[in-house]
Amino acid sequence: MNEHTELHPWDEPAGPGGIRVMVVDDHPMWRDAVARDLAAAGFDVVATAGDGPEAVRRAPAVTPHVLVLDLNLPGMPGVQVCRELVGAHPALRVLVLSASGEHADVLEAVKSGATGYLLKSAGAQELIDAVRRTAAGDPVFTPGLAGLVLGEYRRLATDPAPAASDEPKAPRLTDRETEVLRLVAKGLSYKQIAERLVISHRTVQNHVQNTLGKLQLHNRVELVRYAIERGLDDA
Repeated sequence: MNEHTELHPWDEPAGPGGIRVMVVDDHPMWRDAVARDLAAAGFDVVATAGDGPEAVRRAPAVTPHVLVLDLNLPGMPGVQVCRELVGAHPALRVLVLSASGEHADVLEAVKSGATGYLLKSAGAQELIDAVRRTAAGDPVFTPGLAGLVLGEYRRLATDPAPAASDEPKAPRLTDRETEVLRLVAKGLSYKQIAERLVISHRTVQNHVQNTLGKLQLHNRVELVRYAIERGLDDA
């Protein structure tokens, strides 16, 4: 990127106290309470929405760094909202905030592109910390759910996708991109990877985004599956 290239607002890093958040929930009192708690903690709550279609329509206009998303929404389920928005805007981070702790719901949300999953029983400070970490690209889960998701990564790796007969050769990653990918597959957060490699958090994010682009993958779930299939988590 040259010095004259302008970043789209969604690609701009969230500065201290400048994390833009959008809250999506169909219960007005709950939605307003979450928005108030986040605003009081210093987040810039740029919008709220009460149903799926409204969320998909409004999010591109307000470019939140983090979408705090309920799953049970009228008009369009939360997983579809997540899939559509993250698919069109990979820089968006989604933190699911749901009353459901069902394993199927958790896995479906992560497969749809969610960065984290928190139960509504979480306290206000836990939510605030989760939003901050989600904005940084770190996976955040209610205790007990992280192991479930990592187990699913490994299960998926035992079911390789069918290869197309005209499948192109795998793109070539740089040594640094491969190193970052290996640490992502081991379950390290972006912050931990940055500390391990003595590089900035933003540089880690850039390597991950470049790798996603090269491999034509859409989210962290697909990236980890790719790495585990190739044994990089055991390297």
